[in-house]
Amino acid sequence: MSNKPYLIDSHCHLDRLNLDAFDGSLDAALDEARKNGVGHMLCVCIDLDNFKDVIAIAKANKDVSASVGIHPNDEVDHEPTADELIELAQDPEVVAIGETGLDYFRSEGDLEWQRERFRQHIAAAKGSNKPLIIHTREAREDTIKIMQEETAADIGGVMHCFTENWDMAKQALDMNFYISFSGIVTFKSAQELMEVARQVPEDRILIETDSPYLAPVPFRGKTNYPAYVRYVAEHIANLRGTTPEHIAEVTTRNYHQLFG
Repeated sequence: MSNKPYLIDSHCHLDRLNLDAFDGSLDAALDEARKNGVGHMLCVCIDLDNFKDVIAIAKANKDVSASVGIHPNDEVDHEPTADELIELAQDPEVVAIGETGLDYFRSEGDLEWQRERFRQHIAAAKGSNKPLIIHTREAREDTIKIMQEETAADIGGVMHCFTENWDMAKQALDMNFYISFSGIVTFKSAQELMEVARQVPEDRILIETDSPYLAPVPFRGKTNYPAYVRYVAEHIANLRGTTPEHIAEVTTRNYHQLFG
């Protein structure tokens, strides 16, 4: 791959990177991404206490955008209303609402609070006219059910770090959602996910790192960085019988189509 910027990391957590490898410098980590062909990054908010940091990073870097939202597993003292999220989303750096969704893997007990939070985020997306970033884990049926009940198709968005089966992908695609693949798609154990990556229509694929989590092969188990999104692109290109350049081109176009 050349160093010409054409890759987009559609989901990363720049405020949470382990920067030891870069002498504590976020700028150095971002420069490393640029050297690896990354032309833009979406820094995703998962904790409103950190929202100011996410926005500050986006304001300091023209090639970084931001989102606003609370991760499904993050238990908080105050649940933001849709109106409160809409107000935060007025910042020009914010291009999306989320990440939001359902995660029954990490949380136990009565999870109605997760479902209500998800509904508020969908309402905020529609109210701010900004797409959704959806996280789902071990909650396929309820995720799709709430998306349908709250007419999430009216605003659309992305199923981020997708790890589910083709049936769920198809239901999300039918609701105007994109499917984003992370480093998990490079894991040998992810055969079902690789099949999804082969089938998703070209105009609905996005790529991401979800850094600092889920580093792709050959860095599995280590800290993930936006620079590594190229490995996701290369793997998907191999799965689909095309070139990394082509995957970079279509995913960049798709990103701009979704997030503006």
